[in-house]
Amino acid sequence: MPAAPKRGRRAVLAATGLVAVLALTATACDGSADSASDKPDATTSQATDGGGKAEIPADLAGKLKEHGIDVDQWKDGGWKNWDRDKWLSDAKDFVNPVIAGLWKPERMKSAKEANKTVTTKDASAGRGVTDPDPAPVEAQAEKTPYHENAAPVGKVFFDSPDGPAVCSGTVIKDVNHPGKSNLVWTAGHCVHAGGDGGWYRNIMFVPAYNDLGKSEAELGNANPAEIAPYGNWWADWASTSNQWIQGGSETGGDGAAYDYSVLHVKPEQGAKSLEETVGAALDVDFSAPSAAEAAKMGAWGYPAAPPYNGLKMFKCVDVPGRFSLSPSLPTMYRIGCDMTGGSSGGGWFRVRDGKSVLVSNTSIGPADNTWLAGPQLGREAEALYQNMSKTYGGR
Repeated sequence: MPAAPKRGRRAVLAATGLVAVLALTATACDGSADSASDKPDATTSQATDGGGKAEIPADLAGKLKEHGIDVDQWKDGGWKNWDRDKWLSDAKDFVNPVIAGLWKPERMKSAKEANKTVTTKDASAGRGVTDPDPAPVEAQAEKTPYHENAAPVGKVFFDSPDGPAVCSGTVIKDVNHPGKSNLVWTAGHCVHAGGDGGWYRNIMFVPAYNDLGKSEAELGNANPAEIAPYGNWWADWASTSNQWIQGGSETGGDGAAYDYSVLHVKPEQGAKSLEETVGAALDVDFSAPSAAEAAKMGAWGYPAAPPYNGLKMFKCVDVPGRFSLSPSLPTMYRIGCDMTGGSSGGGWFRVRDGKSVLVSNTSIGPADNTWLAGPQLGREAEALYQNMSKTYGGR
């Protein structure tokens, strides 16, 4: 969603109900979210060896060696080599060793938005089952501090061949490890390039990024805890759909309806789980409700393309409609929203049984940034989630 939006009429909807529930969810745990002493210092790491360099676990080192990649060179900057023959693409080839100190605040601020765009011409083709375009909705700034209002939401940073990039993500519950989740939900295109590439590198999650919503000028004097109040969390494993790996493209492609990912993360510092540290996590709704059943959905994220700058959290709430790129692909959800690139991967929430649950994530939108579309999460998404939980959740 790279183009600056055309300013026109906005239908601003009050996020009553959904926002209130999300705020309650974000502060409903043991209160650690409000205690500064419980928040790790984002500047340090326990994943180091005696020489102060990040360790690479033996299994990851083995995977690198299988592809002719020298482990020490990788740590010292070899990851910057995006030689096509060595750009790991298969799901089994994901490697993401911790490089302590790589994601410093300035590098985070330099990260560019991850773009996924459907041109207006493509969107108006009306393929499959598609409702009329929704009225544009102007994104509203989330209240600060974020850890009191939307604690599960954060930013996903990664390196691509084009440089540092950023998406959004959400802390989700792990049904097989209750209260101790290390799982993050985001978009597939935030971790893998799709059919034309492979896994991105140095993937990291920062919950409640820029907790106080400070401006760029104010962040010049901010301490690391204000940038990353719960520290930096590296993905030691990532999963996305085979449909995205095989059919995803720079404009979404045939993989757009399956554009989701689950990360298993570990902290640079500390021993507590992500859920324990943040004090919040959301359930995932895999029932794939129809747009009519969902009533209202809200999308949260950190839009980074103009007129936004990626430093602050925003949200849009709207009545969802149906959107389809092809009769052969599952129908996606669509809402009015002017959030731009960088909001990709951000969670979509709906109220179910009185509490907010994650029901989708931002995937694609038009060049004029008037709406967002996200995949329905059904059996395929649940199977991916369960495999991540059972295979990696207890680590």
